Amino acid sequence: MDKKPIAQSEDLTQTGQGAAPAWQPPRVAPAPRRGGVSPQVEKALTDVRNKVYPRAITGLYARWRVIMVLFTQAIFYGLPWLTWDDRQAVLFDLGARKFYIFGMVLWPQDVVYLAVLLVLSAFALFLFTAIAGRLFCGYACPQTVYTEIFMWVERKIEGDRLARIRLDGQPWSWRKLRLKAAKHVVWVVIAFWTGFTFIGYFAPIRALGADLIAFSLGPWQWFWMLFYAFATWGNAGFMREAVCKYMCPYARFQSVMVDDDTFVVTYDYKRGEPRGGRSRQIDHKEAGMGDCVDCTLCVQVCPTGIDIRDGLQYMCIGCGACVDACDQVMDKVGYPKGLIRYTSGAAITEDLTQSQARKRVLRPRVLFYMGLMAVIAAGFAFSLFTRQTLKMDIIRDRGSLGREIPGNLIENVYRLQIMNTDDTALTVTLRADGLPGLELLAATGEPTGTIEVAGGSHRLVPVLVRLPADQASPGVHSISFVARAESASGSSVQLVEQTSFYVPQ
Repeated sequence: MDKKPIAQSEDLTQTGQGAAPAWQPPRVAPAPRRGGVSPQVEKALTDVRNKVYPRAITGLYARWRVIMVLFTQAIFYGLPWLTWDDRQAVLFDLGARKFYIFGMVLWPQDVVYLAVLLVLSAFALFLFTAIAGRLFCGYACPQTVYTEIFMWVERKIEGDRLARIRLDGQPWSWRKLRLKAAKHVVWVVIAFWTGFTFIGYFAPIRALGADLIAFSLGPWQWFWMLFYAFATWGNAGFMREAVCKYMCPYARFQSVMVDDDTFVVTYDYKRGEPRGGRSRQIDHKEAGMGDCVDCTLCVQVCPTGIDIRDGLQYMCIGCGACVDACDQVMDKVGYPKGLIRYTSGAAITEDLTQSQARKRVLRPRVLFYMGLMAVIAAGFAFSLFTRQTLKMDIIRDRGSLGREIPGNLIENVYRLQIMNTDDTALTVTLRADGLPGLELLAATGEPTGTIEVAGGSHRLVPVLVRLPADQASPGVHSISFVARAESASGSSVQLVEQTSFYVPQ
């Protein structure tokens, strides 16, 4: 007598049309509509309303997802608590308009570095997508990471997939209320801690914690903390796969960045079809069957609820959960692993080995992205490490371009904003060059002398520049301010900034 066929779907609920597969909530056949709506559109509209119940899975890619969750959250939650020279190591102080990143102090004038980082991030996204599809989505995207955390909490409290489906199908009871309330309490705590940490990047987190305990946060701090917490709770707890399937723009334009040589999660249809359940005692090859036993586990573990056997779909986030599930089934039935695997479309259609497929990864577009990123990154690093610690902005007095004063002198008024981007104090000496007889004075009319600028701070210095009237013709003349700064260690830096000097008629 034959043994029970392999991989029959779990059956939990019934619809009017018969049994619904366990990987899918029960569906009600939609009534015909006027206008002839296609079945595909009806299915898409129905999928929006159906809840996905991903099944827990173990394996190589599941371990990598756990590692990436721990790695990314250790950085996010831990970075604001690090100290550097008696201050928060990473702090984007919007009020003071200063960004502290370990030993660096960046000012609004350094926005070019942010622009370069955004360009590098864009090219990195293009590169990773060309090589391995939605690799970022599957392992490092905040939506994926927090969904993994929230689903882990859900599994610990409500149980795995079957238990959650049964619980949701039951009428409300004390047990159901208790489990749902416990789950949401934990979710809210995680979301609130996430919002608090997010605000901690823009305000000193230790002082922020004290203000939170005393309920003395500012209105904007309360707003952004609660807003970010609510967004985390809503996106990771409720919307989940809907964000990846319907809201994420990356899912929509990734198709222009992949080709037949891109490594993506792929079902080997040549080996797997025709699929179907079978007895363990028959030779499925002689029976004309493929290796796919139609167990639907690849669908049950998918966080977006798609069937990878239907081919590459934009909803696939490339997490590899279906690979782990399929490999376990192949082990149990004694078939080779890799029916679902990371490989390229060309490897399937052209029967390439994995090594042959990997050799085709380094194609012209990938090499172009890598070369361009290397050039931009090298230039960025060189600019960052050679940037001067002294910066100076010159602001002319708009009320008076130039004026005559007693003594047959022409006087222009300026304001110099001197910024020290180093952590150590600087002693700055100023002078004006460009025209014979120029004299630089403080706003009080006294010689400027030296100016002390503390580390990571700036000073606004009003100055007067005077010139004998007979030394220049009427009009606009180019001059420069020269600032020479020395630190306590003896190092020095000199900065020259150009401006104009106006001689009235």
